[in-house]
Amino acid sequence: MTDEPDDLDKHRGILAQKETERRRHQMGVEQDQLGLKARYEQLEHFLSAAPAESWAEAVEKTRYLLSLFAHTPEAVDPRRRLLIKAVLDDFDRLLAAQPSGNDNQVT
Repeated sequence: MTDEPDDLDKHRGILAQKETERRRHQMGVEQDQLGLKARYEQLEHFLSAAPAESWAEAVEKTRYLLSLFAHTPEAVDPRRRLLIKAVLDDFDRLLAAQPSGNDNQVT
């Protein structure tokens, strides 16, 4: 008698092995999706817990929302994709142009 478990997959046909592997893979994907959903919920709770204290924080919240919108069917339109890119580029440009002491104040 050995302590090694017997690999039952060796005793099944190819189709049964492939089906078992597909089920295992699907279960892994479903677990990953549940974990990702929980992390999104944590992030959204964090983002909504308090008002932004700087323009940079407000921009980060907006970036998150735009990234969610970008993955919807409505955002497939090329004009909307260009608009999203333009807004994100504007954020980068405007934040970079801010004097280094003023990014902590929301006016």
